[in-house]
Amino acid sequence: MKEPCQPGISMLLATLIFVFLVPLPAIADEGTTSRHEEGRRIYNFRCYYCHGYSGDAKTLASSYLDPPPRDFTALAPDSLSREQMLDTLREGRPGTAMRSFRALLTAMEMERVVDFVRREFMRRKAPNSAYHTPENGWPDHQRYRAAFPFATGALPLDEALEELTPAQRRGRELYMRACISCHDRGKVIQEGAIWEADAVSYPRTGFATGDFLLPADAVSGASAFARHDQVPRVEGLTPSEREGEALFQANCAFCHGADGTGKNWIGSFLQPHPRDLSDPELLRRRTPGEVARAIAEGVDGTSMPAWKAVLTQQQIESLVSYIERVLQPGAPDRNRGR
Repeated sequence: MKEPCQPGISMLLATLIFVFLVPLPAIADEGTTSRHEEGRRIYNFRCYYCHGYSGDAKTLASSYLDPPPRDFTALAPDSLSREQMLDTLREGRPGTAMRSFRALLTAMEMERVVDFVRREFMRRKAPNSAYHTPENGWPDHQRYRAAFPFATGALPLDEALEELTPAQRRGRELYMRACISCHDRGKVIQEGAIWEADAVSYPRTGFATGDFLLPADAVSGASAFARHDQVPRVEGLTPSEREGEALFQANCAFCHGADGTGKNWIGSFLQPHPRDLSDPELLRRRTPGEVARAIAEGVDGTSMPAWKAVLTQQQIESLVSYIERVLQPGAPDRNRGR
């Protein structure tokens, strides 16, 4: 039976949540650590996951992102100014996964990490810290060397076993046992079906929601999140609204919850929280055209990406129809026959 080789979306999302929400450890005093090494430490904590340890964007995360993260090693210093890079850190880049770090880094920290990137990757094209080090909990990383060809893509994971040498078979077994949880987008001959994300809220107990959600009760049967993963049932949907429902539950419910409130487990982590699409004021404050533009272009300063490269205009209009008809209180009467 063929082992799954498709990417782990939940792992990617959890790590991105970590990158954007976990506080950076305190920076050492200027007298004990150079500006350059402080910039390296900030980069290794905040930036490597998408841009790569050595600034070349050869990471698992980058293989998901469109457009991909910037490859700093492919740039000359005069092709991208220092001020442009600082502005990107402050404001983010609309239409990409690059968010603003204004709330996470001080002006001095931004300057140090930009100066580090410009010197280390753009000028020197130098290799940075390696991940698999004893300091990171990887003593004697060479003991995994038989698995390296599968981690680097030199050998496809689904190569017929009879085509592999005994040593390569052992390496593949080692990769599947010890490496795939992080290197799970290895090269394959046949991609197979892409795994679909299923927005199921968890954990069942032991998670503090603050004042964002009501506490668990006997009705939900699980947690404060479970009720928001129940798909609303509305009879008599038009073909466009049915298409919108399928698109919403397959693509939008992961963050906004199946009921559109944004009060599922993932939504509780994101800052700001995903928009509550059941808010009765939403379509009083925004026209359907404005909602469609937000879906197409994304929303700056939030986790809402641009969908214009994924969905057609007609699909976006179907999504808006579904939001109006099903998620908005009173929407069936207001919108019927439009």
